[in-house]
Amino acid sequence: MSSALFRTKNVEQSIQDTEEPEHALRKSLTALDLTVFGVGVIIGTGIFVLTGAAARDSAGPAVSLSFVVAGVVCALAALCYAEFASTLPVAGSAYTFSYASLGELPAWIIGWDLVLELALGTAVVAVGWSGYIHSLLDNVGWHLPGYLSGRDGASGFGFDILAAALVLVLTAILVVGMKLSARVTSVVVAIKVAVVLVVIIAGAFFVNPDNYKPFIPKPQSAEAAGNLKAPLIQLMFGWAPSNFGVMGIFTAASVVFFAFIGFDVVATAAEETRNPQRDVPRGILGSLIICTTLYVAVSIVVTGMQKYSRLNIKAPLADAFKSTGHPWFAGLISFGAAVGLTTVCMILLLGQSRVFFAMSRDGLLPRFFSHTHPRFRTPYRPTILLGVIIAIVAGFTSLSELAELVNIGTLFAFIVVAISVIILRRTRPDLERSFRTPLVPVIPILSVCASLWLMLNLPAETWLRFAIWMLIGLVVYFLYGRSHSRLREREAAGTGRTPQPPAGKAL
Repeated sequence: MSSALFRTKNVEQSIQDTEEPEHALRKSLTALDLTVFGVGVIIGTGIFVLTGAAARDSAGPAVSLSFVVAGVVCALAALCYAEFASTLPVAGSAYTFSYASLGELPAWIIGWDLVLELALGTAVVAVGWSGYIHSLLDNVGWHLPGYLSGRDGASGFGFDILAAALVLVLTAILVVGMKLSARVTSVVVAIKVAVVLVVIIAGAFFVNPDNYKPFIPKPQSAEAAGNLKAPLIQLMFGWAPSNFGVMGIFTAASVVFFAFIGFDVVATAAEETRNPQRDVPRGILGSLIICTTLYVAVSIVVTGMQKYSRLNIKAPLADAFKSTGHPWFAGLISFGAAVGLTTVCMILLLGQSRVFFAMSRDGLLPRFFSHTHPRFRTPYRPTILLGVIIAIVAGFTSLSELAELVNIGTLFAFIVVAISVIILRRTRPDLERSFRTPLVPVIPILSVCASLWLMLNLPAETWLRFAIWMLIGLVVYFLYGRSHSRLREREAAGTGRTPQPPAGKAL
């Protein structure tokens, strides 16, 4: 039973499965498309919101270094993702990679994790997008009824119609095809990058060098915490990284890490790329470099425009321009944020539908969802199912307290991919790798350590919720996935043995 749980699906079989007509996805994406996807999903809430919170509470003007630290953590993981995506250009990202190296049960665990991460991330971003649109509508005097905005405090009932509508429209776009999705994303990314550049260039004229003093504020003792809101590392060792000081930079890095979430989604589109061995590594690394550069520039400008202690946590960029006597920039930034969140939502929705599709094709989820559309060659069934579910969740739920689950899910995936690179190098040194992670095993080990450090800086209650989700996933696997595994059926057919019964029945 133990060996069955850790059976691996070899690379050749994974690639062969993508060639089956009923499961084949259309290959239409280029390196530019993938880079645009990466920039589209990374630049979102983080650059418009998290800068203020991280600077005001943890790092001061040195928050720019926090973005560098978070970018380095992602870069370490990106090097590992690039090797896997070029070696195994199959939908599913970390799920597919771990199936080829760690085995079926670990693959299920990471797949289950990714479904939560990407689906929840989509819902959270949709709600955030709705908030910006409501703000823009309020500015021109248009107001939706409270029960259609999710803000009806009188009756206690509210459905955020804008958040739900966004998810459903993007679902339809993804069903029609990846090339249409790429074109829509390209237009929207161009708009929001232009807004970000305006912030950087215009804001540079209002920078006051005195606001950078001190660049790294003196450390402050962290409050003693004995509750689940405290970082896990504090509950484990009785201490927490200090606010401000050098350690404050790393504390802020765990906050702004959310701003980088999504670059790994590029790997989920490997199967729909014309030349994945060449283009996927370029798309992953290119988008990460572009976004890190923009993040650092924005954080330097904003903390120079306004003293870090006075930054607005909810809208730091807009408030910084208001402090200089240019409030009209606030409307422009709100528009840029709304546009930016549109692509974030779409690409997260794309990523989770591809992971669901890959798990279904392997039999770990119902195979009904593994068939592609006869005309568009997209996984329309899981896209529609998850799109409807997420639209409902986004319409009824705030989800603000659950957003950290997206962080922990992403970091967990980083760790699994890094370990998988080391294992596959040893078990399959013969594989053709058009991109090779440098300095193996040093880079993967550093990726594991850096990701684990940021995970330990997340609240203990986030770990608790994550553990509960993982336990639910294990129940689903042993009740359904293990007995319906396509790899299990192939092994049984090849050896002539009768497949083992699922857990809970006599062996």
